[in-house]
Amino acid sequence: MALTRSMLKGMQLTDEQVSAIIDAHTETVNALKEQRDDFKRQRDELKETADKLPTIQKELDDLKNGEDFKAKWQQAVKDLNDYKTDVANKEKLAKVKAAYKNLLTEKKVGDKYIDSVMGVTDYSGMALDADGKLTNVETLSNDIENRWGGFITTTREQGAPVETPPAPAPAKLSKKEIMAIKDAGERQKAIAENHELFGF
Repeated sequence: MALTRSMLKGMQLTDEQVSAIIDAHTETVNALKEQRDDFKRQRDELKETADKLPTIQKELDDLKNGEDFKAKWQQAVKDLNDYKTDVANKEKLAKVKAAYKNLLTEKKVGDKYIDSVMGVTDYSGMALDADGKLTNVETLSNDIENRWGGFITTTREQGAPVETPPAPAPAKLSKKEIMAIKDAGERQKAIAENHELFGF
């Protein structure tokens, strides 16, 4: 039976008593509803957690076994070592190239050919000693002379140039010889060059 004001009035209670009972009942009902809703919320959360349990358990098992972490760690270490090796190889190659370039210069390979020679050179067989110099200089020198001899520049000792002696002065023509020239143009040229013979 529902608790109503009419029912309480029938029990010969005053209005104040009825209101007090109704308020108390309402508070009790509201509290029970809140508790019920709270239980529902907890039930839903528990269900959600229960649904996740298999996945969580697998993650825990993986962590416990450590296989995934171990693999990632090993890969990271390998990548780091590969990077260090690559840097070291590049530094070594740069030093070898610099030493070989110096050798090309010493062997007097022309400056304009050095870059071309270095571009087609195989450096895999070259090594440096403790002082940073090529270990097989003699072999490399012979190879340079044999393969790139056409690019080696040579300088010769050249003495001072001998002065060209002056050409002997052409023989002077006589007036008679000039007038005997048949070609009119040549004759006029000779007259102009020997004008003193003709009084002008």
